[in-house]
Formats: sequence, C-alpha cells, structure tokens
Amino acid sequence: MFAAMLAALPLRAQIKTVGDGKSESAQGQHLKVTLVKPDMATMDGPGRVWAGIFFELDAGWHVYWVNPGDSGDAPHVQWSLPAGVTAEPMQFIAPRRLPLGPLMDFGYENARYANGNLNGVAFPVRLTLANTIQPGTVIHLGAAVSWLVCREVCIPGKALLGADYKVEKGIGGKGPAMLAYLMSGYQTAISEAVKNLPKPLPANAKASVDASGSEYVLTLTTGKRLDKAEVYPFDQGIVANAAPQKLEPLPNGARIHLVKDDTLTHDPAQLHLLVKLSDTLAYDVTAAVSGGGSIQPNAPAAANTMLQPPAPAQRDAVSSVTLPFAIGLAFLGGIILNLMPCVFPVLFLKGLALVRGSGEERRRTRLHGLVYTAGIVVSFWALVALLLALRASGAHLGWGFQLQSPVFIAVLCAGLFFFALSLAGMFDFGLSLTSAGGELAQQPGYAGSFFTGVLATVVATPCTAPLMGAAIGFALAQPGWMAFVIFTAVALGLALPYLLLSLQPSWTRVLPKPGAWMEVLKQLTSLPLFATVIWLAWVYGTLRGLDAMARLLIALLGVAVAAWVMGRWPGRKLAALFAVVLIATGLAVPLAHKEATAASWQPYSDAALAEARAQGKPVFVDFTAAWCLSCHVNEEFVLDSSEVQSKLQSSGLVLMKADWTKYDPAITQALASVGRSGVPTYVIYPAHGGAPDVLPELLSKSVVLNALERDKK
Repeated sequence: MFAAMLAALPLRAQIKTVGDGKSESAQGQHLKVTLVKPDMATMDGPGRVWAGIFFELDAGWHVYWVNPGDSGDAPHVQWSLPAGVTAEPMQFIAPRRLPLGPLMDFGYENARYANGNLNGVAFPVRLTLANTIQPGTVIHLGAAVSWLVCREVCIPGKALLGADYKVEKGIGGKGPAMLAYLMSGYQTAISEAVKNLPKPLPANAKASVDASGSEYVLTLTTGKRLDKAEVYPFDQGIVANAAPQKLEPLPNGARIHLVKDDTLTHDPAQLHLLVKLSDTLAYDVTAAVSGGGSIQPNAPAAANTMLQPPAPAQRDAVSSVTLPFAIGLAFLGGIILNLMPCVFPVLFLKGLALVRGSGEERRRTRLHGLVYTAGIVVSFWALVALLLALRASGAHLGWGFQLQSPVFIAVLCAGLFFFALSLAGMFDFGLSLTSAGGELAQQPGYAGSFFTGVLATVVATPCTAPLMGAAIGFALAQPGWMAFVIFTAVALGLALPYLLLSLQPSWTRVLPKPGAWMEVLKQLTSLPLFATVIWLAWVYGTLRGLDAMARLLIALLGVAVAAWVMGRWPGRKLAALFAVVLIATGLAVPLAHKEATAASWQPYSDAALAEARAQGKPVFVDFTAAWCLSCHVNEEFVLDSSEVQSKLQSSGLVLMKADWTKYDPAITQALASVGRSGVPTYVIYPAHGGAPDVLPELLSKSVVLNALERDKK
C-alpha cells in the first residue's frame, strides 16, 4: 500500500504565490519581499526615479546574483505598468562568494542595510515617467517577483506586489516624479544600493585579458596599487567559479589569474566581468581576449573535494577531481547510506527475511538480491534523468527536492509512522509494506524485492543531503553521462550489503539464529523510524507553518488509531479496510487544507494603533497566542472563511495581530484597557475615534460581519 501511495505522488513541488498584488510586502519562506516606494531623494533626472525590490532574509539564508554561479537562480521581476511608465532591468550590486564543497555560488547573505536595521539585499529598478502623465495622476505599479532562497536546502518562491502612487511635479518643473515622503528603511536600502552599483571603468583606467593555457590573465590598470580584488563573471561556463583567483599587485593596478571552466572548448572574443574592490566599489568591465583560440580537452578543473562547506581559511584549498575518484567516493557514500536511519530499517528487514529464508534455493536467493539491486539502480536513474531534464529546461533543483513538496512529506511521514508502529509491535503487518503485492516475508516475490529497492531509494535521497550534498552537487554539474555514472555508483553502494548476502547465502551463518531477540531488535529498529517521522514533521512545519504541522499531527493520530484497529482485529479484511479509510481521512486534514489568501495582518504596537487612529482609519486587533485553542478555532472557521476574508479586504480596516504567545507587557496593558485579561480577544477601534468594540470570545461569521459593518462608519 505504501509503495502505491508513493507512486501516486507528484515529484515536483508546487510553488505557492504569496501577496495579493495590492500590498507592498509579502512574507515568503525565510524571507520577506517588498516593493520599495520611490522617494524624491532617489530622483535621477527629469521623470526618472529609483524604486526597487528588497529581500529581507532570515539569518544564514541567501539569494543569488545575476550569474548565480555553479547552482541557484537569480531573482526576477515582471512589471505591470500603466501607459507612459517604463522600468529598466533590475540592477544587482556586487555579490559575495558562497562556497559549498566543490561548488561556488555568487549571491547575498547576511548583508546589513539602513544602519544595520535590515538584513537582506536591495535590487534597485529605475522607472521613467513620460511627460504625458499629468501631475495628480494616481498610477498603480504591480510587480510579479520570483526567487530562489537557499541555505542547506533551496526553496523557490513567488510574490505579487503592488502600490498606488500619486504623480507630482518634478524638481524645478522639469518632469513628473513620485510624491515625496519620509524615507523608510527600505528606501534607505535602495538609496545605498544605487550608490554601490557597479560602475564603468574611469576614463584613466583600462583592462585587458590574455588567454594563457588553462587560465585568463586580467590586467587592470587604475593608477594605484590594488592589494585586494575579486572577479565575478557575468557569463556562465567561462571561468571556473570555485577556483582560487591569484592576485598580483602592480604599482598602478593588479594582475588577476582566472582558471578557465573545464567545459570550455573555445575562448570567447571578450570577457564581461565584475571586479569587486570593496563592498562599496566595483567595476563593470568588458575586455577583449587576446591570444585566444581552441582549448585542448580535459583542461584541469579546479574543485574542492571536501564534502562539507570549508572553513573560511580553507576556501581556497582546491584540487582536481578525476572521474575514478568521484566514482569511488560515490560508491563509498552509497555504502555508508545503509547506516543512515532513513535506510537501515529497510536493509534490516531484508536481512531478517534472509535469515528466515536461509534454506531457500540459492538461485532464487541470488535473484532476489539482483532484483533488489535493480530496483535501486532503476530508481536512481529515473530520479537523475528527471533532475537532468529539469536542469536542461532551466530549472535549478537539488537532490532530495521532493522534500519541497508538502504532499510528498505528509504521505511519506504517515507511511513511515505506520511502518514504525508495526515494528514497535502495535500490530503485525508482516514485512509487506515495501512490496507491491504484500506478505513479502511470508511469500517472497521478485516484485517485492524490486519495490523494496525503490523504497530504499525514496527514503535514502533525503539522507544524502547532510552526508553527500556537495558530491551530488558536483555530479549534477557535470555532463549527463558522467552524472549517470556517478549516481549508479551511489546506487550500487547502497545495494551492496544485501546483494553480497544474497550472492553468498553461507555468509548468513554469521548472523545470529532466529529467536526472541529478533522481535526485540525489530522493536528497537522502530526508534530511528520514529525519529525520521519527527524530522519530517518539522520539515512540513517549516514549509507550511505551525498550524499545518498540527494538522499533520492530527493525521498521525488517525494513523495510530488505524494501527490499533489492525492490532485489535488482526487478519480481518473489514479491519484493514477501516484502517485504510481512517488513514486516508486523516491525511485529508493536512492535504485538503488551503491556506488563507487573506489581507495581511501587521504586528500590533501601541504606536501603530495610535498612528492608524490618528489617520481616521478603523482598526481590527486580534489578540491571540499559539497555545490558545479557541483562537485557532475562531481563525479556522470564522476569520479565515471566504465571507469574512472578503469583507476584511474591502472594508479598509487596518488589521493587527497581537501575539501573546510570549508574555508582552504592552499587550497585557492593551487587554486591560478593554477590560480583558486573556485571549482570545477581538477589538474593533472605529474610524474617527469612538469607544472600542469588544467582540465575544467565541466568534461566528455573523458576529464579525455585523461588527465590521457597524464600526466602519
């Protein structure tokens, strides 16, 4: 049953779009993206002004430069602009090097803006307004933004942003411009980014490039000695991104040695490079290549052989990786995968079947081992083929990318939990979970062995992330045939232990004789599976939030009840059917839930409340807490309902959420001011003053809708 559920899962995660196209900001996973308003301080001539996109990043997460390096994808923006307004391409400040094993990416991580108040990166965009746009005109600027945010894993995202602007007379009456107002931290970040954009070389400076063997030599003449510089290629496949860059200071500049990419066959006519001298100064350089021509094959490729990201002092320690070395490393990694908690229970069950069936005909035993190996190899081939196809189409995905799919995680989590309960002794499911037809241990079949190999692959790929992430990234960066060879080595390493036992059944004699210890060991084997379930639930929560993780836990409760039913009435078809229905119903709780596409709630503060009321705006404050069950019930069935959501978005209310999960004296005082001492509490502050309207603790749609209509007047 579990194998059938896995086969029905979509392999590619669906990218959720956040934002409603009306708000300037939207919250994505591990970042907040904002359409930054233009300001008079960023005027750039008549009718031209700098706006931009700002990504506020969680600590340790990064987005990419226009050339992302060996992996990744740069942010993109597609504008929806009225007639007479045009947007130039989004601009990129100088990036930093982001090493990951043998790979090197280019992007932005842990950068500070606005006097250190913002962590993220600003992408300026210059807008031009035609003279035909009259002062006083209100125009709407819309932006569809897409990105890839990464740490150890990468998560794609999309947002729809928008804002209305009133056009005013430009400085000195020379053209239209945007209405000026006090610059926010985001606007300050855009202003700082504009100042730090790469500049063309000064008139008294020059750059030249010589092609010499396996490297390019960039000579930069600026009139003064350069002791520090980093070079970033705008084009992919020209320079080896991870290779060290040797810098030779010159009295009037510097000479920088760049290693050629090992896939390069001909030198280009010119190189387009960004030369970064400091965090605030970089030059956009285009220089003709002299001495170029065809390149001999097998040029040495520099790549770091470490499997973990190197320490800062080790980032330049690189060496060549040969194909035999990569194959050997992959094979060893596959063997080690058998010891990982994701894989070991599967291997153990196969070994257990060998012990119980040690008297089976040798030829059949060997065939089972070969079929099990074939299941692993074919599964690896299918996944690698899919990854390479997506890479060829422009997608940037990593190994284990199926863990970006909440559907995949929920079903895998429920299946492993069901399996773990069987191993722990709640019910006797035999060893049929990994087979296509069931009863794998009692009636061994080749289909069962093949799908056991498939399951081993499915549960092994997430385990490769901490163990072999860099090596797999290196393989996926190589030509297709090489990637297949390397991943075949991983598959054979994963299959090796059981394959050896099946080819030499006599080796099973070293295994302990069957006995009561097997049941104890089987129960102990459930522990790593339970640990894996906890980890998967955490991953699900990071993708969809704490509320969604709670729904997944409800589904697991249904799985536990199903397991109890099968244990209470073993071998009965009606009990098995009831368990299947119960599991499917339980999974519907997290899978059928659709997150509300509601108007955004801003954090509560006394200052924000006072400001909104001073402007004559009605305010709805939701006093809530993560531990408040009644709060979640009200949100699920009332506040997140389509009727209430529609009213909230059209009523012009300022929505604030006062989160009392952790004690906050300001929220405590605000509750006391309306005569309450706990949550849930819902308060509407009417427009243009008036006494607060405190709603009942237990909400209904009619109560909220009537209050909204009453208090907006």
